[in-house]
Amino acid sequence: MAETERVICRIDELVEGSLAVKFTIALSEPARDLPCFAIAFNGVVYAYVNSCPHQGTELDWQAGQVFEETGLYLICATHGALFEPDSGLCVGGPCHGAHLRPLAIKVSGTDVVLSCPASILHTPGNEKRES
Repeated sequence: MAETERVICRIDELVEGSLAVKFTIALSEPARDLPCFAIAFNGVVYAYVNSCPHQGTELDWQAGQVFEETGLYLICATHGALFEPDSGLCVGGPCHGAHLRPLAIKVSGTDVVLSCPASILHTPGNEKRES
């Protein structure tokens, strides 16, 4: 399966345990934009689909605000579910034991790069990035 790569942000835009960088993936089947986010935690970059396994709502209560106040867990603003930032595992709340959907990313130089199967994307160039 062919992979499509694109830069989602610069590594210096991700502050440990702080605001996430939000972006979307333009899906082809069904045609829609999938909200996603990238974070830094314990010196590693992670990316997830921005959808709580409980009811499918986005985690952030304000743009990019996915960490709870200590910066140790991701939190869903809707019902307070807590997730481990490095695994996406829900460790507290209504979806306990479920996981956020991880995305394949890597750091290349100063860029954070997303890899997606080309079959799920709209025509290249349709991807959007939110600031």
